[in-house]
Amino acid sequence: MHRIRPVDPRRLLKVLLKLGFRTVRQKGSHVVLMNDRGVRTVVPVHPGRGVKPALIMAVIKETGIEREKFLELLEKA
Repeated sequence: MHRIRPVDPRRLLKVLLKLGFRTVRQKGSHVVLMNDRGVRTVVPVHPGRGVKPALIMAVIKETGIEREKFLELLEKA
């Protein structure tokens, strides 16, 4: 199992878009994404700051994707 490190928010958004999520709205620096099943997740896009591992784990849990598959897509993005 790989250790999760902070990730650039744009990379995280790329992975979520590949997984079928689409941007529903954005308020300030928070992008709200939703897929066809109605699963919603929020990604903060703060300049110069990465998304912390705890939030990445929360996104993985919310989206229902397997951790290893998610991390594999994240490495490719």
